[in-house]
Amino acid sequence: METTEPIGLAALERRLARDLEYLNFPPANWVKPTPGSDGQPMADVCIVGAGMCGLVAAFALKREGITNIRQIEASPAGQEGPWVTYARMRTLRSPKHLTGPAMGMASLTFRAWFEAQWGAEAWEASGRIPRGQWMDYLVWYRKALGLDIENGVTLTALTPDDGFWWLETEGAGRFPARKVILANGRDALGGNRVPKVAAGLPPELVSHTRDDIDFAALKGKRVAVIGGGASACDNAAEALEAGAGEVHHFIRRADWPRINKFKGIVYSGFVHGFPRLTVAERWHILNYAFGFGVAAPRESVQRLAGHDGYHAHLGASWESATATDGFVRIETAKGDFTVDHVILATGFEIDVTRPRELANIAGEIRTFHDANIGADWVDAIGDFPNHPELGGAFEFHEKHPGKMPQLAHLHCFNQAALLSHGMVAGDIPSVTQGAERLARGIAGQFFLADLPTHVAALEAFDEPELLGDEIEALTRET
Repeated sequence: METTEPIGLAALERRLARDLEYLNFPPANWVKPTPGSDGQPMADVCIVGAGMCGLVAAFALKREGITNIRQIEASPAGQEGPWVTYARMRTLRSPKHLTGPAMGMASLTFRAWFEAQWGAEAWEASGRIPRGQWMDYLVWYRKALGLDIENGVTLTALTPDDGFWWLETEGAGRFPARKVILANGRDALGGNRVPKVAAGLPPELVSHTRDDIDFAALKGKRVAVIGGGASACDNAAEALEAGAGEVHHFIRRADWPRINKFKGIVYSGFVHGFPRLTVAERWHILNYAFGFGVAAPRESVQRLAGHDGYHAHLGASWESATATDGFVRIETAKGDFTVDHVILATGFEIDVTRPRELANIAGEIRTFHDANIGADWVDAIGDFPNHPELGGAFEFHEKHPGKMPQLAHLHCFNQAALLSHGMVAGDIPSVTQGAERLARGIAGQFFLADLPTHVAALEAFDEPELLGDEIEALTRET
């Protein structure tokens, strides 16, 4: 009988290494070296970001035999992604049994990592995954796979050249790469969504949940939180737990969203079939699910219980918000309020013109505004028209054909891929399938781009299968 006792991470890493060896990982790099302007081979792919999506993208490429990769990340090691920075939920929303970025490797799953340290019985007794523990797992994932990442490097500009990209960075200077993958988070192709009613508030009186909020400074203060999702509940609870005197939680809907429709589409048919739908069909599905409202996790709502200072205001859309004498005066459909600080739990928006690193190219990126999707529903879909229209390998398309063909070698593996590819480039359930789609698409593009070289290599291939003595032996016998 197999032991249920912890085997330790060292033993798990040996088992993973053996599994990878059985799978011939890593296969030989087959992409032909391409010299840069200095005559030295440039990176075939530069991955921007080393959170969950960046890590699984790197592993997926290596499994396809694309190993000449350079990966940069703005955050310090161990702080990639939201898990120990601006995420404030106690546990992940995703159930613990989902395999996430494991790429079909049993020894690379969170469960294998957990049981190696605490055993099978502890796994069975555990609930949802603490977010800090998920970060610990991703740190181990990087180490176990030997992924080479340059932390503290921020992309500041992208400039197309003849067959490659120039990347301007803070921390690593300027360097070229044939392809670039943007795996840099939910806010990568836009930024914080700020409602117009709050746009004019002084920055010292308002925060977005993406910000590094000093909750201790809110002790004894009156705080307004706007938003009906998970981040609103978690930030409201964080403020209360830090000693805020009152937290007024404003929810535009007349009732709490109670169902997460997206849990109903976590299956392979949806993942693989979604990109094959028409744009209108994709939009109708996503618009329905988002329009229905995404319920906050039960644990996040329960976290608010027992705080005398918590006040929920349903059906309380904001009509105005003005700053006066260091306070914020809020007029809503359910009355007026005065608070000391506002927290916007309003999520992120997609807008390719906002990121500074895209300033050189944003005007040439094709979005769904440019697609023939019908004026009858464009006005109803929030920022979906701002989403970039992506190809099968998550590559951008040109707004003006022929003007910037290098956009076909810039790949969007983040939340902005939603309308093109579904929820495979940001969320845990289907990130493996997204990474496989990305890596296989890129492999095909490299092959086609270098086809003459591959054909020449085939024609020059002359490794003999028969050495001659076999034929001579047959001749002698005759």
